[in-house]
Amino acid sequence: MSVIDAIGDTPLIRLTRVTEGIAAEVLLKAEFLNPGGSVKDRAALAMVSAAEESGELRPGGVIVEGTSGNTGIGLAMIAAQRGYRAIVVVPDKSSTEKIKTLRAYGAEVVITAGGVTREDPRHVSRVAARLAEETPGGWLAGQYDNPANPGAHLATTGPEIWRQTGGRVTHFVAGVGTGGTISGAGAYLRETGAVTVVGADPESSVYGGGDGSPYYVESIGHYVHPDTVEDVWPQSYHPKVVDRIERVGDRESIAMTRRLAREEGILAGASTGTAVVAALRVARELGPSGVVVVLAPDSGRAYLSKYFDDDWLRRAGFPAPPVPGPLTGDGPVVTPLVLAADATVRDLAAGEVAVLVLRLPAGIEAPPAPGDAVGVVAATELAGARPDAPLRDFARPLPSAGAGEPAAEALARTPAGAIWLAVLTDGRITGAIARAALEAE
Repeated sequence: MSVIDAIGDTPLIRLTRVTEGIAAEVLLKAEFLNPGGSVKDRAALAMVSAAEESGELRPGGVIVEGTSGNTGIGLAMIAAQRGYRAIVVVPDKSSTEKIKTLRAYGAEVVITAGGVTREDPRHVSRVAARLAEETPGGWLAGQYDNPANPGAHLATTGPEIWRQTGGRVTHFVAGVGTGGTISGAGAYLRETGAVTVVGADPESSVYGGGDGSPYYVESIGHYVHPDTVEDVWPQSYHPKVVDRIERVGDRESIAMTRRLAREEGILAGASTGTAVVAALRVARELGPSGVVVVLAPDSGRAYLSKYFDDDWLRRAGFPAPPVPGPLTGDGPVVTPLVLAADATVRDLAAGEVAVLVLRLPAGIEAPPAPGDAVGVVAATELAGARPDAPLRDFARPLPSAGAGEPAAEALARTPAGAIWLAVLTDGRITGAIARAALEAE
């Protein structure tokens, strides 16, 4: 028996405390108990095995993949066991723990820019494809379009859930990233027992109808840069398998992630928090005969520096235990105009401050994400400027401070030349504060 034989057959864990007041049974499929720490071990094994059988991956070859981390970890683990090299490309927003885990398995890690268009040569998928082509013996796993990805869950995850529940499962809830898990397991369960399949998605992800702007939950959803020419969805995702999608905000996802650790003893990532929020919504609609299985994709050990770190939460403006001297959002914090990046001087009246963004939410219903911000400009800095001059020519970089963060901590990591800081609430820009006002606090 090797480490690869330990992939799969993960247990179902009944949730007992976060489900208070719910009659239906809610069972969590603990995929973080796979040897590589995530559900992606299944897809990684299936993709490598298929490539070996087809001859695409030969002895001494090099496995290459672009990933937010988990699939790369699974591939790196398998590469180590089977004697391959592994090159894993990750975006710079991936957690430190994931990057260190990849290197621990011996993978070569290439970090590239996150939040760029699909057409940008720095995009994760393009960097991975180039490296696979340039590397002798290179094989690109291509999880987003590889049929072995959903195929792994059609063959293993779905049947396991059916067997473990004795066919009683009525609803299956999972997040949608590449789409392989929900497409494969969901297809099996729908065909076998008419199970309702529910996707859990970050609020701004386009899968559930969001605007595609950045969000804070890793390994789930679908981000779309506003300058992307064509939004291409993964072929591993089969939308017709999904009966409905529940959209969950970052605050609710992160809060549930922390609750699971402290109330259920389950240390999982924030994509699990998203899925559990969605599962509880579904379960509240059901009676005692309902059996909801929710898939927990990965371990919280990969996110100790993020969702379980109170300082990280405060920096992003999420609720965290109070500390002395926080920036509360009162007094000198102003509510800036939110203007498109192509706005001109005439769009800014005397005394106003504007945050320029790449995209404007429909009807400006939601605050912009920091990843969309071009910069900040104040009307007081526009003396003598032409009315048709682009505001972005005057925009200054916009570092951020969390609404609950101590002023001293925010100032300590603010670049010397910054005059304004964005104030974040739940990871979104809800205000701006002058550096001088922050220094006076």
